[in-house]
Amino acid sequence: MSKKIAIISDIHSNSMALEAVLKDISDRDIPTIVNLGDSLFGPVDPLGTAKLLMENKNIISIMGNCDQILLSDESNSATFNFVKPMINNEITEWIKSFKETWVFENLLFCHGTPLANNRYLLEEVNESNVGYKQPNQLAMELEDVPQNYIFCGHSHVFRTIQLPNGKFIVNAGSVGLPAYKDELPFPHAMESHSPYAVYVIAHKTSGEHWRLEHVMLPYDWDKASALASENGREDYAVAIKTGRVC
Repeated sequence: MSKKIAIISDIHSNSMALEAVLKDISDRDIPTIVNLGDSLFGPVDPLGTAKLLMENKNIISIMGNCDQILLSDESNSATFNFVKPMINNEITEWIKSFKETWVFENLLFCHGTPLANNRYLLEEVNESNVGYKQPNQLAMELEDVPQNYIFCGHSHVFRTIQLPNGKFIVNAGSVGLPAYKDELPFPHAMESHSPYAVYVIAHKTSGEHWRLEHVMLPYDWDKASALASENGREDYAVAIKTGRVC
């Protein structure tokens, strides 16, 4: 396998952002892509997104919490009720094939945390705000993880930090939904404050280290925002266009 890997996450049905990212990855001649999950769950273009991902044989997919929701029979989520009727057996079986986590050399790939795809790794949410965990706390939480680089998504906000033990945590950000609101564990918002499509490149250097690059790409976010609006989701429309919540 090539020692150059592209890491994408949290597409949320935004096929236009995904197209821009996949083209950039191809132009850079990166043969391996790890998709950290939450691919189709959104009101933009779930089927177009599925087609792009399923046709690309270089993609290793991780199970996101919203991917897992799409395997359920019912949900009170408006997004679920928009996307679920579009999911045929072929797409369902493809989602079922996603991995819980994936390891390559000293890299670990997960959606949320190595143990739960519906929890934030870097962030913590309380009744009043969203903050970042202290490095010492993260080092304790990940003490049983042998890999030196942990790649995650879920919060849609890209960030790289080094822990006191020398490990790195890399949040890949979001390809297609740069902001959102959630009610659990407490009502909160995650915002990147930018409409760019974001992904990460990891390139092996000497020894055990990897060169890391957060890539921010322009694309037609006005068109993607308009599609979300046409499908009745002004919250997605605003988030896609601004990187902020309503």
